[in-house]
Amino acid sequence: TIEAKLKNIQYEKIGVQMSLFKKLFGGSAPPEQKAEENEGYQIIAEPQRDNNGYRIAARIEKNVDGKIFVHRLIRADTINDLSEAETASIAKAKQMIDQQGDGIFR
Repeated sequence: TIEAKLKNIQYEKIGVQMSLFKKLFGGSAPPEQKAEENEGYQIIAEPQRDNNGYRIAARIEKNVDGKIFVHRLIRADTINDLSEAETASIAKAKQMIDQQGDGIFR
């Protein structure tokens, strides 16, 4: 459809713009994120850099009949080590899934 073609053109433009910014200002590929599947949910650790280390944060996704539901988990807790923050982020997301199930998407 015309709408799909326009959307593809917009994505191509964004890709060219991002490529230009990387060439001008440098940049590298983002670090690989720690991810795990749990009870039909995809958990992606996304610790956020903070003055005191890394804030516990994760993205929880679930595909239901082709539609992807997303919940972003952000906690006040901080951890100094990135790897430990990723592990804690996944553990906190699992706990949230166990406690709330699909209710996290409301």
